[in-house]
Amino acid sequence: MLVAAGCTATTAGTDDVKIGLLTSLSGTYQAAGEDLRDGFQLYLDTHDGKLGDRTVSLVVADEGDGPATALPAATRMVKQERVVALTGIVASGTFQAVSAMTSENRIPLIGANGRPRQVPDPSYLWQTSFTADQAGAAVAQHIKDTINGPVWVIGPDYVGGHEQITGFTDAFTAAGGQLANPGGKPTWTPFPTTTNFLPYLAQIRSSGAKAIYTFYAGRSAIDLVRQYSQSDVKNIPLYGAFLTEGAVLQAQGAASEGVWNISNYSPQLDNPANRTFVEQWAQRFPRTPTPQAMAAYDAAAVLDKAIAAAGNKVTADTINKAIAGLGDIDSPRGTWRFSPSSHVPIQRWYLSVARRDGERMSNQLVQELATVGS
Repeated sequence: MLVAAGCTATTAGTDDVKIGLLTSLSGTYQAAGEDLRDGFQLYLDTHDGKLGDRTVSLVVADEGDGPATALPAATRMVKQERVVALTGIVASGTFQAVSAMTSENRIPLIGANGRPRQVPDPSYLWQTSFTADQAGAAVAQHIKDTINGPVWVIGPDYVGGHEQITGFTDAFTAAGGQLANPGGKPTWTPFPTTTNFLPYLAQIRSSGAKAIYTFYAGRSAIDLVRQYSQSDVKNIPLYGAFLTEGAVLQAQGAASEGVWNISNYSPQLDNPANRTFVEQWAQRFPRTPTPQAMAAYDAAAVLDKAIAAAGNKVTADTINKAIAGLGDIDSPRGTWRFSPSSHVPIQRWYLSVARRDGERMSNQLVQELATVGS
């Protein structure tokens, strides 16, 4: 599905520029995909529909559940719609497939959600969110310093899940931490079929673990947190990367009380850029802004600055060159910049805890964590 918004044409050197936005508008990750779409559109709406003082024609396509849907849509945007840049993408599997195509065609891809830790060549690949290992790496030292004992680590058995979990285990064991799992290895659950976590929670109960670290998203995050809250291990602290975010947190409800959440963004951050972002978001949407919304908003900001810096001739190559020279980005998450080698954010991470806020649950900001990114 392709949907064009704004102007209907773009030609390098004219006043208009065509940008592609690929995001999950159906399937497992629809909620995250809608946050990406709305975050990018919010930036456009609050900048008169322009990036770099040029009117934008935004072409939106559905990523669906992965490459089978996403790659044909992205290819159409590049080959037929002739976008000069592509942004969005929820799933790391989609990123792998689409990034190979965009790199081959020398189109800058500004990813706004998870990305694999390693890519063959980042020359035309940029990320405004994170790589899958960053959250775990950021919280590992804090957990080592806070928890007096071994930690049980559990996650979904697919590439993105492995990278999320490995980011934690590598940093945690390097800091002297020990895993409570048998053999000192993480426990992997079949993906995406696991809905019953009770057998795994029973293993944790008898392991002597003093804390749990995990990564799950969507329905799996809801199932895990609900079952954890009713289990015999509910008094063991549960830490998770993006475990209680957005629509997932509200679906978890009271079961999420006391669960620790690691993220690169909190709506409670007290800086001018975030106050503006949260106020603008609240005027348009009834839900709380998420890291996905923020990262897509930042992707628009990056393109805004890059297109302006590209000068009179706006092409994929001039945009890509301009992104490389941007330096510090003033963001709702706090100031960050692209790593010159990997093109992922060098950024601060944050620890929150889920608490009841009136009739709803919210992630209450507790403290800053490490700055990571290379």
